[in-house]
Amino acid sequence: MVERTTRLQPDSVLDACGLHCPLPLLKAKQALAGLAPGQLLEVRATDAGSWRDIEAFAEQSAHHLEAREQCGDIYHYWLRKAEGERS
Repeated sequence: MVERTTRLQPDSVLDACGLHCPLPLLKAKQALAGLAPGQLLEVRATDAGSWRDIEAFAEQSAHHLEAREQCGDIYHYWLRKAEGERS
């Protein structure tokens, strides 16, 4: 078993394991919409395409990708909802 090295404490966790592209990203967008500005969302996914999709989303949006890592077959992402973004 591979242990996570990132120790960020999320406000919410989205388990998108087993979902195929583009669902992990779409579910992450929905989950971010339900958070208050500044809150942290952890996304867990097994779809390898999520690695580029979530990074590209963060670059094109005001949200910040705090960290990402792969632990075995699971990709972990920590997205901070942008300040000034409404819930």
